[in-house]
Amino acid sequence: MPSRPDTDDYLSLFLNDTPLLDVRAPVEFQKGSFPTAVNAPLMNDEERHQVGICYKEQGQNAAIELGHELVSGSAKSARIDAWKQFAQNHPEGYLFCFRGGLRSRLTQQWIRDNGLDYPLVKGGYKALRRFLIDQLEELIATADFRIVSGRTGTGKTRVLNQLPNPVDLEGLANHRGSSFGRNVTPQPTQIDFENRLAVAMLKAHHRVGGPIYLEDESRLVGRCALPHSLRERMAAAPLLVLEQPIEERIRIIREDYVVNMSADYAARDGKVAGWEQFEEYLLSALDRIRKRLGGERHQTLRKLMQEALQRQASTGDVTGHDGWIRSLLENYYDPMYDYQLEQKAGRILVRGGPETIIDWAS
Repeated sequence: MPSRPDTDDYLSLFLNDTPLLDVRAPVEFQKGSFPTAVNAPLMNDEERHQVGICYKEQGQNAAIELGHELVSGSAKSARIDAWKQFAQNHPEGYLFCFRGGLRSRLTQQWIRDNGLDYPLVKGGYKALRRFLIDQLEELIATADFRIVSGRTGTGKTRVLNQLPNPVDLEGLANHRGSSFGRNVTPQPTQIDFENRLAVAMLKAHHRVGGPIYLEDESRLVGRCALPHSLRERMAAAPLLVLEQPIEERIRIIREDYVVNMSADYAARDGKVAGWEQFEEYLLSALDRIRKRLGGERHQTLRKLMQEALQRQASTGDVTGHDGWIRSLLENYYDPMYDYQLEQKAGRILVRGGPETIIDWAS
């Protein structure tokens, strides 16, 4: 592997999806890292904890000595093998620790001692994170945003991803943005979400250019919070209002929240446990909006949902869900959305079906 210099070209790393070897401890990685980063730590959490105590009590030299004692023998060999494997699989990549200091340089040296030169990111995680925070705020302040809006179930995300320069906030947050919006896989941490958003915005600006299209979202997408500055820009941006007939909206919701979700739970947990998890997901999502629905309406919808689930379990027929979906749309989501849209009427650029929106934006 030819020698490559260390880098501080952070923009290039993110635009090119450069593989990154994160040698921080697992607890650091779990709090947040970058979309292309893989964790192969120099020290595990307990080793890092011990070294940190030693550093505070006895200073840097004693901490370094303890670190060498803790990471030695077979443990050291296994970690070097993991790093070498990553380097061989990703010859274009880089490694980093928190500040680009002792841990990354020691990792780099141990790899070099075993026959490979592998470069590091100058400044480490802290510099990469600061770069993304600064770039995101700059792009939020200067970008031309257009917002895809529309009633619940119109398929906004599907249309968004057919537009010239989309940033899919729900995809980045791994959540569909409503009480029913969770997926079977967990959401990213807030830091991971912000990093993913910054990278997506950088690519939209540098790789594509022109207006950036976003889906109309509230402050929270699941538990991931949008930056306040982005929410302010979105609240003033022009709207593309997607419209669909009620029957098509029911079909889309049934497909997304019933057919696909039940299949996802079954694939993850098996047929029996997956069905139990799917039932819990659907009923608890309805229960979360009980106060807003009112007790009587909530009980009516819950009974319809339970009957639909029983029919689906016994016959495989999912059309029984159409009743509660229709009622929820017409009596809860639509009045709420229509009221909100009235306040935004002056911002509407175009309204119509998927083809109308896509043709207008192309």
